[in-house]
Amino acid sequence: MSLNVKAMALTIGLIWGLGLFFITWWIILFDGATSEPTIIGSVYRGYEISALGSLIGLAWGLVDGAIGGAVFAWLYNYTSRCFTKS
Repeated sequence: MSLNVKAMALTIGLIWGLGLFFITWWIILFDGATSEPTIIGSVYRGYEISALGSLIGLAWGLVDGAIGGAVFAWLYNYTSRCFTKS
């Protein structure tokens, strides 16, 4: 059985991007917007705990998650072909 690389990339990208978006709004709801540096902000340029930062995080998360999901699905398919008896 193999994974669909495009579907996996889209799924992981959406989960990661929307997860970062909603976590940012969760923090804004309880602690308020801040421009203090964050660990994620050091990796994703332009990200901060703000309304604009949540959209930037969404975009970065979509791209980063899609790349990670595609690499994972490709590696899974490659290793399953290598170790499956024909």
